[in-house]
Amino acid sequence: MEEKPFLGTKEVAQFLDVNEKMVYTLVSEKGLPATKVTGKWLFPRRLVEQWLEGHIINYPRSAKLPSSQGILVLVGSHDILLERTMALFNRVFPDHLAVFGNVGSMGGLRALSRGLCHAASSHLLQDDMEEYNFDFAALEFGGEMPAVVNFCQREQGLLLGKGNPKAISCVGDLGRPGVRIVNRPAGTGTRSLLDRELTGAGIEAARVEGYDRECRGHLDVGMEVLAGRADAAPAIRAVAGLLGLDFVPIRWERYDLVICRERFFEQGVQFFLGLLNEPAFRHMAAQLEGYDLRLCGKMLYPHQPKPSTEGPAGAAVRRGSQREGAEGT
Repeated sequence: MEEKPFLGTKEVAQFLDVNEKMVYTLVSEKGLPATKVTGKWLFPRRLVEQWLEGHIINYPRSAKLPSSQGILVLVGSHDILLERTMALFNRVFPDHLAVFGNVGSMGGLRALSRGLCHAASSHLLQDDMEEYNFDFAALEFGGEMPAVVNFCQREQGLLLGKGNPKAISCVGDLGRPGVRIVNRPAGTGTRSLLDRELTGAGIEAARVEGYDRECRGHLDVGMEVLAGRADAAPAIRAVAGLLGLDFVPIRWERYDLVICRERFFEQGVQFFLGLLNEPAFRHMAAQLEGYDLRLCGKMLYPHQPKPSTEGPAGAAVRRGSQREGAEGT
């Protein structure tokens, strides 16, 4: 028997397993879809089902994205090279579309655990000051680890005005009177790194002028410094190269793509990962400062043999914070 497109009050009460009086309460207080255009309450079955799904808690982690054939959704930490790679992907694969949601590393992992994207970009430094992302992903996924593929290693530090007019040489100088910064939002790996460095320097965030002034992306904070509205900002070296700003290095970091295992072999994901080995991508990365691609495209979890950490990027990742600056850059 074909289902009726509209339910009466008694029928929707049976469908929701509540009494009829509760149905009226759900209409007035919880937004249960209904119409009274015919003089009696009618409930569109399709909208009632959608309303019910929208009130589900403990949403299953294996939930699929809504029908999105040909769309690749990446969410998480902003990166200039990733942004350009997605534009390259859209040119190389015109039957697909890659889109990005800039919500920070933690926001990306949360979105991934809810099934809202194919991959999350993240660079969250763990307490051991060496590894990245594994502990945070395991916590978000309840111990059911997703796959982790490296996208790049990149150099983090402080953007400064050309010529460094405030003579800023380290994070500790941000606590001096008259030094203004612009920050990244809470939940981003860049903000987390700055917080660690401030704590290590014995500086309370409240003492840093502009600490609560936030911009969403690396280029956004760079533009604030370029315009003279801030003296310093935490960001990656690539921004300094693009905008002609000075730069004080803090450390090299690992920037990874975290991918649900159920989605790993989907066509869009595999096309994107394959692009990381193409000359066009490598040439594009070489035009930007502060990137190291020796781990790029490598599967980090499930674990592969541990790669060499010699050289500027690997050594900085191993040593932790490098206030004296990374060698060989």
